[in-house]
Amino acid sequence: MSFRRDYLSKPIFSWARGVLPTMSDTEREALEAGDVWWDADLFTGNPDWSKLLAFAPARLTDEENAFLHGPVDELCAMLDEWKINWEWRDLPPEVWAFIKAKKFFGMIIPREFGGLGFSPYAHSEVVRKISSRSLTAAVTVMVPNSLGPGELLMRFGTKEQQDKWLPRLAAGQDIPCFGLTSPEAGSDAASMIDTGIICKGNFEGREVLGLRLNWHKRYITLGPVATLLGLAFKAYDPDHLVGNEDELGITVALIPTHLPGVSIGHRHLPAMQVFQNGPNWGKDVFIPLDYIIGGQERLGQGWKMLMTALAAGRGISLPSLSAAGAAYAARTTGAYARIREQFGISISKFEGIEEPLARIAGTAYLLDAARRLTCAALNEGHHPAVISGIMKLHATERMRIAIDDAMDIHGGKAVIDGPQNYLGGLYRSVPVGITVEGANILTRNLIVFGQGAIRAHPYLLQEMNALSEPDRDKGLTAFDTAFWKHVGHSFATMFRAWGRSWSFGLFAPAPDAGDATKFYRQLSRYSSAFALCADMALLTLGGALKRKEMLSARFGDILSELYLLSAALKRWQDEGRQREDLPALEWCMASGFKTIENRFAEILANLPNRPVAWLLKFLIQPFGARVTGPSDRVVHLCAQLVLSPSAARDRLTPDLAFVEDDGGIARLEKAFRLVTAAEDAAKQLRAARLHDWQEAVRKGVITQDDGEKLAAAHEAVAKVIEVDDFAPEALSPIYKKSADVHQFFQELGEQRAAS
Repeated sequence: MSFRRDYLSKPIFSWARGVLPTMSDTEREALEAGDVWWDADLFTGNPDWSKLLAFAPARLTDEENAFLHGPVDELCAMLDEWKINWEWRDLPPEVWAFIKAKKFFGMIIPREFGGLGFSPYAHSEVVRKISSRSLTAAVTVMVPNSLGPGELLMRFGTKEQQDKWLPRLAAGQDIPCFGLTSPEAGSDAASMIDTGIICKGNFEGREVLGLRLNWHKRYITLGPVATLLGLAFKAYDPDHLVGNEDELGITVALIPTHLPGVSIGHRHLPAMQVFQNGPNWGKDVFIPLDYIIGGQERLGQGWKMLMTALAAGRGISLPSLSAAGAAYAARTTGAYARIREQFGISISKFEGIEEPLARIAGTAYLLDAARRLTCAALNEGHHPAVISGIMKLHATERMRIAIDDAMDIHGGKAVIDGPQNYLGGLYRSVPVGITVEGANILTRNLIVFGQGAIRAHPYLLQEMNALSEPDRDKGLTAFDTAFWKHVGHSFATMFRAWGRSWSFGLFAPAPDAGDATKFYRQLSRYSSAFALCADMALLTLGGALKRKEMLSARFGDILSELYLLSAALKRWQDEGRQREDLPALEWCMASGFKTIENRFAEILANLPNRPVAWLLKFLIQPFGARVTGPSDRVVHLCAQLVLSPSAARDRLTPDLAFVEDDGGIARLEKAFRLVTAAEDAAKQLRAARLHDWQEAVRKGVITQDDGEKLAAAHEAVAKVIEVDDFAPEALSPIYKKSADVHQFFQELGEQRAAS
């Protein structure tokens, strides 16, 4: 007998079992999907920075690098996003053929099945580069390599299924899609009403035990052209043909789309993006049980399978696309701000332009840092579910801010659509990324902290498992061990957070990282404060915390910032502490620290248990939120990173697709090079108060060569500033020719006058 267990822990154990909220099977399976990684260190309140810095950065193999600069570059050269979106409404046939022939659909499929066998980082790099040329092509390539039949077959398929389907998917013989979302089940996918009834039926001339399926799915990317549909549905066994239960749960199966009863081919138009996306239906579609991914033994395990696959895929595809969008915005907007003049000077000289430009540059630095760190973890076999949620949420949200800023700086240039508009399509696509793979509102309010608090906390999951243990004595013993470790951890965290907060992090642990050392100290300080506040919120609110969505969202924001800022510091270290990049790092830190302190203040102002809130305020934030964000100096220096050709600019925006054509991007890059090359001559011209370069040459202010550089730069800038216009008949079938427009409105005016 243990005195502590039987007289101290037992009453707490009994009370906690009574108040512990019930957890549905889908909730438990989502929690158990994937694993934890650096998020667990952050939750301890005392992260081990040496562990993070020793973690190997993601690298491409020679073969992966050759693919990125070979077939990927070839594909990018074939793409014309304006024609894809506004003329063809699809990728042209030769692009589809090239994607299949070069095995873009089989990047993640192992070589033994005919795939490329690329790492998560290579997958990310490919998606990132294609995204900077064509979103339609990027989505087409990334979906088969993300959540879908290929990923699920690799993880859960039987040997026979893998041998049959993976080679066909790798070679592009089958185009896959995955059907999860339905009209009744969006973010709450577990509430789907799509059904599969176990019964006997005829399949390819023989009677077999199988499933008769009925479904309606929508928003399914690649659905209209898919030949192999991965389908999620709820399986039922009313005649008890495979067991004693009627309801077996969510199941995932493979459906060849040529089967009788499958209706597929109609298209959605998501935010005017033309990647293949649409609804599909099934009416009494019969499949054998061996079409269930993983076979009959996987009946009812579909939700766990999906969550496990999503734990990795959600950290790659959309974060890669978003990082590309932010880098693309930084490169194009910096160049445009440099070459565009108003009031006689470059608009990049205005502080009102510098502020959003710095935000774009800082966001590009942060998102690519987080993308690389997450891919490094995935490369090593981790499947960090919480981090993947953070990445999807914050990559897409911050891309939205960066693209909005880019649009504001470009003004009318980005508003007027046409072949020369290189931002409009990206701007329109942003809501798609915000919505898919878990809507951001849901992810922020319920998942990041709700899942993170249980999975990443050092003791909470152990305590919950002990409380739900059917064997009460065994559960009490496990609870006793975990609970008192938790108590000791909480007291240590309290004193640690108090000391670090009151000393403003001066003595918090940090590696010797040069100019970045002070940032590690602050993250150590905030990590301990976060761990303390999270423990106190869990203690005072218990299961009710998951219903306090705004509180949960604020905790999630702090955890997210801790991870993203860790990634920025890791990038700074891995790239050799480049002094020229320091303004971007400083911008990230100041912005992140401001968010963290504001979220702490909001949590303390709204925590229901006011005495606990007052105590926490005394311990971690006695003087309130003090960080105000990046200084004007940092904003200025960060904006400068994208305003001149430099190694720092190239590091900030690496490996974006660039095609030498007469498109808007090629024109912009040319003008940027010419304007910066002619900068000295332009200064001499302004100093002499002259506007005509030829007059300046005659007066000896500049040389003939300098004058010609200025003329070339001026001509190139004019080409960039141009916007597209169209004949009326090119935009509307109402008019057969331009003259019809004038005739139409003239007749309309006469009719009104007569009436």
